[in-house]
Amino acid sequence: MAEEITPELAALVLEAQPFSRLVRARITVFEPGRAVLEVGVRDDLLQQNGFLHGGVLSYAADNALTFAGGTVLGASVLTSGFSIEYLRPGRGRLLSARARVLESTRRRAVCRCDLVMVDDEGAEKLVAAAQGTIALVE
Repeated sequence: MAEEITPELAALVLEAQPFSRLVRARITVFEPGRAVLEVGVRDDLLQQNGFLHGGVLSYAADNALTFAGGTVLGASVLTSGFSIEYLRPGRGRLLSARARVLESTRRRAVCRCDLVMVDDEGAEKLVAAAQGTIALVE
């Protein structure tokens, strides 16, 4: 049986990732079949036009997909592949990467992630969508 990941262990795993510390990511939801990763928007995460950099969006999608997959597969997982569609420029104060498991087997999970920007008034806008496959590592 796969090692179960608790919300506390998930937070420790995220904290152990240097890039996650760099962008100051945090896990705000971690439950069976679902994970939410958030990143506060700062000037050093923006691209030249003032939008959240696509690399930050991609990072958040990758990690949220992996954490969601880990809720059903266990702690020893990696992203085996994912794709992302950028829908509109990322503007706001907070990025929320909301991932959920669509389907899983004993060794793989297909997951989807909606990347939502939250503005100062709390209004939300979908800015990108990602889908990926998370694989159990032995």
